Amino acid sequence: MKQTYTVTGMTCNGCRTSVEAALNQIPDVIKASVSLEDSQAVIEMSKYISNKSLQNALSDKYKILEKSIFQNSESPTINDKNEIQQLFPLFLIFGYIITASFLINYKAWNTSNFMLDFMGLFYIVFSFFKLLDLKGFPDSFRMYDPLAKVLPWYAWVYPFIEAVLGLMFLMRIEVSIGLVLTLIILGITTVGVVKSLLNKKTIPCACLGTALKLPMTKATFIENSIMIVMAIIMLIKVTG
Repeated sequence: MKQTYTVTGMTCNGCRTSVEAALNQIPDVIKASVSLEDSQAVIEMSKYISNKSLQNALSDKYKILEKSIFQNSESPTINDKNEIQQLFPLFLIFGYIITASFLINYKAWNTSNFMLDFMGLFYIVFSFFKLLDLKGFPDSFRMYDPLAKVLPWYAWVYPFIEAVLGLMFLMRIEVSIGLVLTLIILGITTVGVVKSLLNKKTIPCACLGTALKLPMTKATFIENSIMIVMAIIMLIKVTG
C-alpha cells in the first residue's frame, strides 16, 4: 500500500536526503520517496504505519502528516493564523527597515531619498540573512527562481548581488544601474513566486535565507512587488 504525506521543515536537498533516509529505515517501509519541491513523501509500506511512528523516526525539525488529514483537519481560520505567525519575522524586519528609513530622512524629508534608503536597507538586511547559511540558501532559492534553476551558480552569487545593490542605493552610487538590476532580478524571482503560488506548492521562501523558516505566501509576492514599484518610480524620477 502507498500513502502520501506532507512534510514541513525541509529547506534544502540535505534535509530531503535526511528525511528520506530516516523513513526508509522504519520497519514495514518498502520504499519512501521524498520531494523537496512538493514538500511531500510517498511511502510504500507492507502494512499501515501510524503517523506517530513516522514522526518519531524524524528529527523535531520536520513534521509529517498524512496528506488527506493535512488538507481536511484544519479550518481556514487556523491556517491563516498559523501563516501570520510564521511570517511574523518578515513583518518585524519590514517594520524595522521602514522605521530606520524614516528616521534617516525625517528632519529633511525627501521621498526619493526615503525610497532609496528603504531599498538599500532592504537589500543589506536580506542579504545578511542569506549569507548566514550560504551553503543551504542555493538549494532553497533554486526551487522557485527561474534563472537559478537554469544557472546554478546564480543562486550562489545572489546574496552578494543583493549586498552590492544595497550599498549602491545607500551610498548613491550608479543608482540608475541599481534600479535596472532590481527590476531584472526581482522581476525574474517574482515570476517564479507567482508560478509557485498558482500551483499551490508548499515550499519554503528563501527571502530570508534558511536561518528563518518562512513559507512561500502572498506576502513574498507583496514584498517583491513593493521593491519593483519603488524601482520603477525612482527610475522614472532619475531618468525623467
